Amino acid sequence: MYNKHFLLLFYRFKMSSAVRRLGCIQRHLLPTSRRLPMVQQAMSAATRAGATNEESLHFLETIFSTPDLGVLALESKCRRFCDHYTSIAPEDRLRFLTTLSKQYGVNQEAVVQVARSVVSAQEKGETLLLMTEERLRHTLIPQYQQLFSKIGRLEGGVKFLVDMRADILTHLPGVQSEEYKAHMRILQQTIRDLLALWFSVGFLHLQRITWQSPCDMVQKISQYEAVHPIRDMTDLKRRVGSYRRCFVFTHGSMPGEPVVVLHTALTGSISSSIHSILKTPTFSGRRPETDSSSDGDVEEKEELSKISAAIFYSITSTQKGLQGVDLGNYLIKTVVKELQNEFSGITQFSSLSPIPGFKTWLIIEINKALNLKDIGEHSEELLLLSEIEELKNFLGISEESVLKTVKDLIQTHAWIQNEQICDVIKKPLMRLCARYLHREKRRGFALNPVANFHLGNGAVLWRLNWKADMSIRGINQSCGMMVNYRYYLESTEENSRKYLENQVIQTTPDFLSILAVEHAV
Repeated sequence: MYNKHFLLLFYRFKMSSAVRRLGCIQRHLLPTSRRLPMVQQAMSAATRAGATNEESLHFLETIFSTPDLGVLALESKCRRFCDHYTSIAPEDRLRFLTTLSKQYGVNQEAVVQVARSVVSAQEKGETLLLMTEERLRHTLIPQYQQLFSKIGRLEGGVKFLVDMRADILTHLPGVQSEEYKAHMRILQQTIRDLLALWFSVGFLHLQRITWQSPCDMVQKISQYEAVHPIRDMTDLKRRVGSYRRCFVFTHGSMPGEPVVVLHTALTGSISSSIHSILKTPTFSGRRPETDSSSDGDVEEKEELSKISAAIFYSITSTQKGLQGVDLGNYLIKTVVKELQNEFSGITQFSSLSPIPGFKTWLIIEINKALNLKDIGEHSEELLLLSEIEELKNFLGISEESVLKTVKDLIQTHAWIQNEQICDVIKKPLMRLCARYLHREKRRGFALNPVANFHLGNGAVLWRLNWKADMSIRGINQSCGMMVNYRYYLESTEENSRKYLENQVIQTTPDFLSILAVEHAV
């Protein structure tokens, strides 16, 4: 019996081995048309990278060595560059861009030589010095900048450069070499400087979007909305309807393409909740009551007596390649003038802004405090003694576990469903959010990017609003809070100057009162 079992197992093993060998043979005997994709997939990444690099070097050498003999030849060269770059697979563009940035940037040897000439020219008179300085300025211009300037004159050329810069910004974090990263930064900064000139306010066109606007433009408004995503056609219709204004900046070189989008609600007072403007449901599914003038229905006639405030509740830059080019500031100022011409009764201008990053910041700060506590070191107290006492008594926990329990409540959203917990946790969360907006800085400026934008425009940090955005997005960003940055037109210029020059944040006594308890302790 043993021998039979042994022979049976041995037979099965031999058969399975034969089947594996047969499969291997079959793969080798596949028709060429079926084997080719498999061979292509098996090519090493290094081989493909080498081939792509060779192609890039050869193409770029051809482009930059071809003399500009006439307008047609120049235009043809620029189009060849655009077509070649567009034809490169997205995953291979990084290699092309790094080659372009390193090989065809500034000629560093020439810069050093001309710089030495400037030093020696100082002793030979001002005329020679000025001429040498001009040579130095010309030498400091990257070779690719001259090409980009010419590409910008082509039809579709500006959009091409916007998209190319978007690619650079996308790939830049993944560049491992510090040398290549430095070259790539200069490349994107060069394109940014050109775009900043081409997208100055004089070249931008303000356009109001309504339900009667071209369908493709209305559709793009829906697609690009990044602050409060548009849920459906009814929602979209409200946002361009009565008591609402949707304005965009367009550019002559990118026809039919909104560059920046600003949504505005026309209300009787400064709104404290996004739900009152957009009719969005909360995390619990409840739809709060409106405090705005209207649903935003297209057909409803606007009553001027109901409109005394303009609330900027969403501003979206639609082109990643224009990141760092200040367009939103111009759009708000232009829209303010437009609304003043249309509604003489509007006396209040304010944003209703999200606070992205607050919850993440808070969890990081709590973790820091807990870790320091574990190793016996002291840290700045996040919670005041009065807040700890109230939370300890209400939740029935020890004083040592209060901070960790607050962290758990925030991360699990458990506080949202219990009104009593909401009331207890409101004061510390409001105070910590006010601290985040007013005191947390990066290089002297507000850490929060939305705060930095509005304060740089000259707005005042006016009011912090509790339960202003109780959607899952709002809760994950800022524990449901939003903030109003108010624009006092007579002082925006002065406020902007103080912030940009001295990092002074203009705020109100009511806002500061939220922080006052920290000094009182």
